[in-house]
Amino acid sequence: MNYKEYGKTGKQVSTIGFGAMRFEEPENTEKSVQTVLKAFELGINYFDTAPGYCNDLSEINVGHAVKKMKKSGKPFYVSTKSSKADGKELREQLENSLKRLNLDTIDFFHCWYVLTLDEWEKRKAGGAVDAILKAREEGLIRHAVFSTHLPGPDIRKVVEENYFEGVTLGYSAINFPYREKGVQAAFEHNMGVVVMNPLGGGLIPANEDSFDFLKIREGQNILDGALHFLMSDPRITVSLVGFRNEEDVETAVQSVERGESNLYNDREIEFLRNKINTDLNNLCTSCMYCDGCPEGITPWKYMETANLLYLNALQPLSSRLQLHWGADIKALENCTECRECEEKCTQHLPILERFELLKKKVKEEKA
Repeated sequence: MNYKEYGKTGKQVSTIGFGAMRFEEPENTEKSVQTVLKAFELGINYFDTAPGYCNDLSEINVGHAVKKMKKSGKPFYVSTKSSKADGKELREQLENSLKRLNLDTIDFFHCWYVLTLDEWEKRKAGGAVDAILKAREEGLIRHAVFSTHLPGPDIRKVVEENYFEGVTLGYSAINFPYREKGVQAAFEHNMGVVVMNPLGGGLIPANEDSFDFLKIREGQNILDGALHFLMSDPRITVSLVGFRNEEDVETAVQSVERGESNLYNDREIEFLRNKINTDLNNLCTSCMYCDGCPEGITPWKYMETANLLYLNALQPLSSRLQLHWGADIKALENCTECRECEEKCTQHLPILERFELLKKKVKEEKA
């Protein structure tokens, strides 16, 4: 297992991290704990959880594993989060997380799920950010970081306010143009960059034919292609993989080990980026060139969700809109069909046509 320094914290963290949001049987404590310990045994030392994951069982399961990992004497790092805007409520949630995790100090504590810049302002105004910084001063957390679904330019704005030491953001072969500027901003400020959904929320392995071009080395499988694409980017510190069981852990670690000594060079990365923009040109890459709708619609959020119509996906469209984008299908009723977004689209996608299809499918889901 390779390790990278997380920003300028001095912490050496594993190339892939343990995403504790997908335990196969979260109510089966023994099985869940064993999955965490298997990852630790195989060299993973970054463990990410949160209140609410697995119906509030994730932090508890990780906490049981923490007790056992402490006995090893080997370093490991735990990440958790709070989305509370009120500073007092955040502090209460933090203290509860410490108890659940059997820790005196949390290594990486996230200002969690920042969806919009307005919401970011509320985190500051409500005292959440101050509460995080105070907790760091008191030694309850070691490093203040944030987790976000903001577009790249907005991530840069938060980064440049210099509150945080790292960022966790969604980034994969499907949507890298959307957050490219955010990743670059974090790198320029010597921050740790943890990417969630490195497999596109499962879309990449579920659509191997569509993403077959990611396999550019002999013997690679689709998991290799997706992970090696990210591992080869020097700006990315950790790729956070959601593990269900020990088999998932072993499969991912084997994939990482196959790529560690054979990372892509700059020419190969550029080839893949160009390939993504051509071979997947029917899918919205969330580049945001369609920004500036006169009616305030954010077309890329709906277009990215509409990608699910063309891929094998289990997640409902309405859930994707709400949880990933914080968006409501009703906003599309404001569309005047001026087609300004279509004129700006560099992929020349039929945006209005997909709006209508998306509305129809979401209505069918709710029926």
